[in-house]
Amino acid sequence: MRITAVLPRLAAVLALAALAGCAVVQPQRDDAQWAATAPVAPAAAPVADGAIYHDAQGMELFTDPRAHRAGDILTVVLVENTQAVKKANTSTSKTNKDKIGAPSLLGHTFNKASVGIDSDHSFDGGGSSSQSNQLTGNITVTVAQRLPNGNLLVRGEKLLTINQGQELIRITGIVRPQDIGQDNTVPSTRVADAKISYTGRGSLADANTQGWLSRFFNSKWMPF
Repeated sequence: MRITAVLPRLAAVLALAALAGCAVVQPQRDDAQWAATAPVAPAAAPVADGAIYHDAQGMELFTDPRAHRAGDILTVVLVENTQAVKKANTSTSKTNKDKIGAPSLLGHTFNKASVGIDSDHSFDGGGSSSQSNQLTGNITVTVAQRLPNGNLLVRGEKLLTINQGQELIRITGIVRPQDIGQDNTVPSTRVADAKISYTGRGSLADANTQGWLSRFFNSKWMPF
């Protein structure tokens, strides 16, 4: 058997193996950075010596349901609504008109030697751009850390699997305890340094994504 006849078959087998590997390998959702924060373990039980009060014993007469320590649960209400509009117009115009009179030589004027130059330049350009985004819903997160100034570092994620598609929502940021409501919720507009991501994968996401060849022709690397 000739080598030239084997090479096409070998290339086809390698291509099928690569496609099978892409079909089997799926991106992992588990990420330690977004894992829920467990509450701090309570201190050891005090020695029973008959006293009513101990320093290591909790005496919460009025419990606040709002999150205030690491591991507590907090609900973030997503109320993101952004809109940006940009418009630019440029117009320039320039007109020149020059005329050179007939020269004279030794007292004789050359009437037909006059020269005139006229030029007219204009430019008119315009452009506009608009973009709007809206994200609503609720996502419950955990307090990852209580900062020295009392603010809370929160983070969390929500994974929804519906039929053949998956939707992943992630959020992280800093929340002031004063902005947490009585129902233990805080609007996303009150989250400082907020990082919110909403992604999806599956059949619907694949159908809504350009192929690699189309992305190349629409990229800045396309020379034409």
